[in-house]
Amino acid sequence: MLDLYDKKELKAHLPEIDESELSETEVLEQCLKLKEELKDELVILGHHYQQDDVISFADITGDSLQLAQKAKSLDKKYVIFCGVHFMAETADMVTTEDKVVILPDMKAGCSMADMANRREIDKSWEFLTKSTDKKIVPITYINCTAALKSFVGENDGSICTSSNAKGVISWALEKGEKLLFFPDQHLGRNTCFELGIQLDEMVVYDPRKLNGGLTPEAVDKAKVILWYGYCSVHQGFKKEHIDLIKKKDPEMTVIVHPECSYDVWKNADMAGSTSFICNTIDQAPSGSKFAVGTEINLVNRLNSKYEDKEIVSLSPYQCLCTTMYRVRPRWLLASLKAIKNKQPINVIKVDDHTKKFAMKALDQMFKIS
Repeated sequence: MLDLYDKKELKAHLPEIDESELSETEVLEQCLKLKEELKDELVILGHHYQQDDVISFADITGDSLQLAQKAKSLDKKYVIFCGVHFMAETADMVTTEDKVVILPDMKAGCSMADMANRREIDKSWEFLTKSTDKKIVPITYINCTAALKSFVGENDGSICTSSNAKGVISWALEKGEKLLFFPDQHLGRNTCFELGIQLDEMVVYDPRKLNGGLTPEAVDKAKVILWYGYCSVHQGFKKEHIDLIKKKDPEMTVIVHPECSYDVWKNADMAGSTSFICNTIDQAPSGSKFAVGTEINLVNRLNSKYEDKEIVSLSPYQCLCTTMYRVRPRWLLASLKAIKNKQPINVIKVDDHTKKFAMKALDQMFKIS
């Protein structure tokens, strides 16, 4: 499987695409025309964080796992996933062999997923398991590569999402005495604290330091080992933003994603997954006010959808998922043209060994949930 963390190797796999002579209007028109021509064999999936010009072509919008599961249920040969690489990998793994999953830009990655790779996880696992006689259960957030999902399956752990993290972590701590949670430290910390685990029972493993910056004694003492990773979008929200919003309008409800830091999560009025945020706002009475701690495109889309409610970003700055933005209408057009020519480009394919154990971890998550 292509190692996306090797930039030279990645560049060699990028297709020669040039739609530069077309105007933006022409690109959009051609995308619309080709989508209509290919509708019987094509579905376009759009993640919540995509910009509106890409979302306008999506047949289905949602979270990453939700979109992958939708693709599985549809009788369409081609699946264009307007998201990032790990999402397209998941879609490839859960769908049948005859489906072709395509990522419009192979460089559309995830900063959080980039903070952990298989070599680093294997190295950390060797150190951690040698540092204690107690059983460690590995849990990975779904926002990671297929290779890391496979690691979890090989070591009898589970995947989790932001929606089911509490149940999965509870299962892990019943199964073992310690937890290794990666790649997002904040989701791990916030969920474990909610389950009654104190902050001083958690340590952070930083792969940039010798032995992750930990001693064997610290590992043996800790109940939870958190990988150092984080979401660059959600880490941009600060407690000071909450204080400022509340000072300006005490009636504003602050609702944040659990990938936010502990201080933000702890001081928000509500916290939950993207679906939780969307559903909460949808069900709120007319006149409700929300300051939302998540990606700005989703916040703006919610604000446009619910004109009877006040919906603003928690941060005064634009919290953008820049890697998600690599998927642009021009690259979508190139993907559509390639499908029409029966020569699809940017096809995402997970190898059989990786898929076998990654699916084991994913199935374990479904059993728990």
